Amino acid sequence: MTSTTTLTGTWTADAIHSDVSFKVRHMAVGKAKGSFTLKSAELVVPESGLADGTVTAVIDATSVSTNQEQRDQHVKSEDFLHVEEHPEITFVSTGVKDFDGDEFVLLGDLTIRGTSKPVELTTEFLGATTDAYGAERIGFSAKTSISRKEYGVSFSAAFGAGNSVVADKVEIDLELEFTKNA
Repeated sequence: MTSTTTLTGTWTADAIHSDVSFKVRHMAVGKAKGSFTLKSAELVVPESGLADGTVTAVIDATSVSTNQEQRDQHVKSEDFLHVEEHPEITFVSTGVKDFDGDEFVLLGDLTIRGTSKPVELTTEFLGATTDAYGAERIGFSAKTSISRKEYGVSFSAAFGAGNSVVADKVEIDLELEFTKNA
């Protein structure tokens, strides 16, 4: 962290330099990957520090991209995200645990298809700096895994001896950059 950057304050996600991606087992032997566009995110860090901060985020569910148009349309359909009725995925933090320097677990509620469930994101603070344009910037990596069925995403197709076309467990990876509000 540079000496000129203080974490206290309100930070807005730099969506262009942030990444929201996922992986799910496919046909029992591989992993299909995809990504979403981060619509917005705000981090508020009080004087007491990052461990007491809060974050809210909105992901554009309609932006799902798996690099295969037919699969993208299926993921957007009622079988999976049902984006016509649920165009956004949201996250609202509820706390932090196991804070140890630059690593911690961010607790929060993830809402998919109108269903909210608590999640734990293993998070790493990547640092803070003043960028080439004079903006204060901070970054984080975070990951979690969820059961898609717990969020009402129950599409199930099988093949062979009990193999699923798409597994229940979804791995979520986040790379987030924030800039400090003036």
